Amino acid sequence: MKPDFGFGWRSAGLGFLASFLLLLILLVPQAEANGSGRLGEFLDRIKASDIDPAAESFGGIEGNPPAAKLLKGGQPVGYAFLTNDVIDSTGYSGKPINIVVGIDLDGKITGAKLVEHHEPIVLVGIPQAKIEHYIDGFVGRRVLDPSEEGRMPVDIVSGATVTMMVIADSMTQSAVRIARSRNLGTGVAAVASQPAHRTIDQTRSAVETWQTLLGDGSVRRLAITNKELDELFQRTGNAAAIARPQQGDPNASFVDVYVALASVPTVGRSLLGDAEYERLHQDMKPGQQAILVAGDGPYSFRGSGYVRGGIFDRIELIQSEGSIRFRDRNYRRIGAVTAEGAPDFPEIGVFVTPDGSNLDPGAPWRFQLLVQRATGALDKAFVTTGLDYSTPDKFLTAPVSQPAVVAPAQAAVQQAAAADDEPPLWERIWQARMFDVAIMLVAIGVLTGIFFFQDILVKWPRAYERIRLSYLAFTLLWLGWYEHAQLSVVNILTFFNSLRGDFRWDYFLRDPLIFILWSAVAAALLFWGRGAYCGWLCPFGALQEWTNRLARWARIPQVRVPFWLNQRLWPFKYIIFLALFGLSFGSLGLAEEAAEVEPFKTAIILHFAREWWFVLFAIGCLAPGLFIERFYCRYLCPLGGALAVPARMRMFDWLKRYKECGSPCQRCSNDCPVQAIHPEGAINPNECIQCLNCQVLYHDDQRCPVVIQKRIKREKFLALQSPSMVPEPKRKPRVLVTVNGREPSVERKPAAGQAASLEGDDQ
Repeated sequence: MKPDFGFGWRSAGLGFLASFLLLLILLVPQAEANGSGRLGEFLDRIKASDIDPAAESFGGIEGNPPAAKLLKGGQPVGYAFLTNDVIDSTGYSGKPINIVVGIDLDGKITGAKLVEHHEPIVLVGIPQAKIEHYIDGFVGRRVLDPSEEGRMPVDIVSGATVTMMVIADSMTQSAVRIARSRNLGTGVAAVASQPAHRTIDQTRSAVETWQTLLGDGSVRRLAITNKELDELFQRTGNAAAIARPQQGDPNASFVDVYVALASVPTVGRSLLGDAEYERLHQDMKPGQQAILVAGDGPYSFRGSGYVRGGIFDRIELIQSEGSIRFRDRNYRRIGAVTAEGAPDFPEIGVFVTPDGSNLDPGAPWRFQLLVQRATGALDKAFVTTGLDYSTPDKFLTAPVSQPAVVAPAQAAVQQAAAADDEPPLWERIWQARMFDVAIMLVAIGVLTGIFFFQDILVKWPRAYERIRLSYLAFTLLWLGWYEHAQLSVVNILTFFNSLRGDFRWDYFLRDPLIFILWSAVAAALLFWGRGAYCGWLCPFGALQEWTNRLARWARIPQVRVPFWLNQRLWPFKYIIFLALFGLSFGSLGLAEEAAEVEPFKTAIILHFAREWWFVLFAIGCLAPGLFIERFYCRYLCPLGGALAVPARMRMFDWLKRYKECGSPCQRCSNDCPVQAIHPEGAINPNECIQCLNCQVLYHDDQRCPVVIQKRIKREKFLALQSPSMVPEPKRKPRVLVTVNGREPSVERKPAAGQAASLEGDDQ
């Protein structure tokens, strides 16, 4: 009797109903309990001088949002507040990232102290000191100054994770709300008079050549060689950066950037062409300026921050004491510079200043470029360089004296209020990664098509094998090593812990690809079990399968684990998962540290660039897979064990079997790469990775004994009808039926009680 590894339709229906009820529970809006806040709890742990060097003590907590006065000699010099008391600062772990921030009476951040967080897995190896350095980058920012819009710490490249974006978002928005509620910095804008002001002369719109624009200063150039870059880092005194000079010819170009104010009609029409300039001019609001940046050389001025977080973290404009940074919504890509004699540039873009940033085209400003250099596996050193820009006098109007004015305090408040209208952080992240989301959805659609049309694909073994290997390569290279979309058992622990507290979907929406993957896995569990993810969408699983393929091509001998031992090794992954699950209810942070039993972070997220003991452990998990295919998946993976539990609720059985499978035929059982087919012929859904190898055999009339017998009978029938109708065999099969060591004819069936096996030889 064959074992039944499923619950059957009745049990599957009950499981589906339970899942549906659970989903309804999760979708019920959760209450947000803010209460009186936790500021007082954390003020006992820090000194007032930690967040404001001028302060001596804390006053009482009061107001809404709650804040404590910072006192010096009994007089207030500012306020201290906790970010999570003001706005939601929940990280990807589902727990708050609590930061105590100080702000003075001028609306300037004076200091900040990270007092609590639960983000060890999301930070992927970023040390505590690096987070604190990132937070310190906000010190000195005037939160109600419009020119500060978009300003971020300089090391955002090295800390560009979801957690870092939550920190930046919570610090800036909470500081704005505190400043607005206490009227901080609103009386500083009174000015008796303003200097002479010059604007762009819109009447001049002649088209000029590239050389003319370079000659009169309309286009400015920043060129740095490898040698000059080394000199810049030497001036910083950073020993680690100095010890890693730029590779290659010292006189070779490192970066070559050209900058121009494209909102000047003559400059814009010359560089962009009439049509592109008109489109740009129509899209700009009053007061906005457009800057064209064209670059060459191995170092990109765009960087990668705008892809992942929507922020151009390598460039900024500085005018007076204000600075302007750009987001992806301020950027448009340009194909070529149209000015006569202009060289070809691999990177060209136009940046429109954010609304309200107030870049004065009649006053000098500076284009600043942030250059980074790797100093270790995860560490980087930074240095800034740039060029000064002044609009040529011929493109400006004559100086006009401005009357005495008093800048209204309300203008700053209105500018800050605009921040409240900005979409939530998770929406901004999704908007910035729409291209990645589209690729992920297409990949999920392709995999769904493979499963739905598997009966057609498996009839073409070579084509199917190429499709599968190509998909696994995509999973490893793009999904894993490039996008770092590797699911982890920590995601499951975090989810269940959040159910015990304040569950909200936006916690999990902050990483689009991970959210899409989990949604796809949840649906696939009902259709195909855990194999849809483990066999196709897991980057570490893909890495194991590819390394095993390479080992086979290198003729490394393969080891087949005896089935009795295989059964006793299976439970280890469930034991590991249950241990982590139980540990997470006591301490989620400790469970996340223990989850390093998964080598995913080392092998996929950090590309093996980690401490030697983590690398050694990851290699130790991969090495047995050279001899035993998917060794880690089969026996140690806690994520696989976690997915196998709900996978038993699957409602459909897509894998076809013959009644002869397992009795007497053992071909599929012997060929299953993860030994998920029992000798009795039943497929264990808890271990199946949906590789469809058994389905390829199911239709193969050269290897499956059952199909071979059918083919032979069909050929005999055709031969009796007409000898000319008998197809030429692809190869001569040999069907062997043994009964107690004897070799009878093909037609003979084994007697009851006799040990029988049916084997198709593919030689």
